[in-house]
Amino acid sequence: MQQHDLSYVRSEMIIASAPPAGERGVGHWLRQNLFASTTDSILTVIGLLLIAWLLPPFINWAFIQAAWTGPDRSVCTTVSQGGLQPDGWSGACWAFVNAKFSQFMYGRYPVEERWRVLLVAAMFVALLVPLLLSRVPRKGLNALLFFIVFPIVAYFLLVGGSFGLRYVPTDVWGGLLVTMVLSFVGISVSLPFGIVLALGRRSKLPVIKMLSVIFIETIRGVPLITVLFMASVMLPLFLPPGTTFDKFLRALIAVSIFASAYMAEVIRGGLQAVPKGQYEGADSLGLGYWQKMGLIVLPQALKLVIPAIVNTFIGLFKDTSLVSIIGMFDLLGIVRQNFSDSNWASPQTPMSGLVFAGFVFWLFCFGMSRYSISMERRLDTGHKR
Repeated sequence: MQQHDLSYVRSEMIIASAPPAGERGVGHWLRQNLFASTTDSILTVIGLLLIAWLLPPFINWAFIQAAWTGPDRSVCTTVSQGGLQPDGWSGACWAFVNAKFSQFMYGRYPVEERWRVLLVAAMFVALLVPLLLSRVPRKGLNALLFFIVFPIVAYFLLVGGSFGLRYVPTDVWGGLLVTMVLSFVGISVSLPFGIVLALGRRSKLPVIKMLSVIFIETIRGVPLITVLFMASVMLPLFLPPGTTFDKFLRALIAVSIFASAYMAEVIRGGLQAVPKGQYEGADSLGLGYWQKMGLIVLPQALKLVIPAIVNTFIGLFKDTSLVSIIGMFDLLGIVRQNFSDSNWASPQTPMSGLVFAGFVFWLFCFGMSRYSISMERRLDTGHKR
């Protein structure tokens, strides 16, 4: 047999070499992201000038000349030597935030019972984090505990009145506690109800479709303030004499149905974006309606509208501040309520309190936004839309 020379066959892979110096490092990143074109360069320079103009005064106000601790407003105001004209303190009054911090978090919830709020918060985090991480197993059990068991346990802990716990009426709740409860219930209820309403609006049954359309268009046609006002003030007028229920529960119902109507349109947009061939393929396999929707259509539709869903959640989280119209004070409401405290009345008190509230809202909204981006990347199948 003729022997073939195999000396040209590679037996080892060449060790990967480093990229060229011009394609790595800080300089490459700057050229690629900030100075890729003339327009990018101009916008970058304008942005740097704005930062240089705004950032130093803000740092000076928020950190360098800020009053961090103190017993009252005297640490946030100074008086001229003549004693006639007050000179406004040029820095932030974080002493006000520090003094009122517990009230911003819990409202008027009894101090000796606040361990219950902390326990609920710890349970919330302990159940939410594994649910958000894709590698943690037993998602079904985790979801059951988070969406079914946790709300029941949290209700008995926060409200009390049983199991030897002191009863704490909801009218003393306030601050971040109210914001978190309203947003959690609204988000948890709006997604499944929104899916049902979206499917109902696309139903071929005339009665179901008509009822879904009426509900969605009616709720979307009025502002949330109107819905809250109706639930808190007008609804009791239509109930039998002597019938009433908790004002906070009315706010929860109002926020939930309002968010559900908007969520329904978001889900409907995702359902319309799923190619018709997916419906036909499911029908060809002999799948029933709920099998087709649950296994084929809805997973694709929800993936397509993740940004819109998270956007609705973020809007709902911020809209909880509107409950002040019915006499309940969330984080922003309790901050504004404390502006009237004569012990802390100063020129810098309102701005400091609003900046603190804005930072807390931004922190939660930014977290939801970043998680949605990571979820989009994880579920991305490479299709270009």
